[in-house]
Amino acid sequence: MARAVGDLLAEFDAELEEEVVIPPSWNVAPTADVPILLERLVDGESSARRVRQLHLARWGLVPSWAKDPGIGSKMINARSESVLEKPAFRKATRTRRCAVPADGYYEWKGEGRGKQPYYVHPKDGSPVVFAGLYEWWKDPSKAEGDPERWLLSTSILTTDSPPEGYAGGMLAELTALHDRVPLPMDRETMAMWLDPRADDAAGLVGLVRAGAHDVAEGWTIDAVGTAVGNVKKDSPELIQPVGSLF
Repeated sequence: MARAVGDLLAEFDAELEEEVVIPPSWNVAPTADVPILLERLVDGESSARRVRQLHLARWGLVPSWAKDPGIGSKMINARSESVLEKPAFRKATRTRRCAVPADGYYEWKGEGRGKQPYYVHPKDGSPVVFAGLYEWWKDPSKAEGDPERWLLSTSILTTDSPPEGYAGGMLAELTALHDRVPLPMDRETMAMWLDPRADDAAGLVGLVRAGAHDVAEGWTIDAVGTAVGNVKKDSPELIQPVGSLF
């Protein structure tokens, strides 16, 4: 994500609970901090109101019961097909849903030295939002009142194939590129996914899965240079096309 905080707040009609700094990045790696959008109910004069907030979270969900945050490196993604069955994701799917904004994402195809990276992104340059989950983990080694005692982390939902009966289009191309696809949302679906009052977790997961193909139709896939495989490389040149798809 290479957009300024102010641009994200305006784009998604969100606010800040506390000031955050989001350095631009064209090569986000697991366990790095990424922006997330979540909603909370805040008491008003007459009734509670939904407030959408922008936060920074570590990419790689750390369950509240984890002994240490290292487990997060294995939890960057959550399979939407089984997310309500897994102890690490089950409760978060019911009560701590978020959206992860991004400019696009990288995927690789091939084997060994012949592996080719591709950059997947919306054709019109608008940001995409992936369905995500978030969790808070308390570090038992830090004292009460230490601002670093609580770790906010996130995971992105994925799917393994296009929905049943959907044989073509961009989502089919994406699954030909890789057997897992991060689940994008349009703004209407995002609003329902983030609603803290919604209690039909299974229905929401199904809603996101069913709508993914429509969102993906607005995407394109560009072959890019292999420099993206080096996490130390981080510049706009990484997303410049170098060839055609496959």
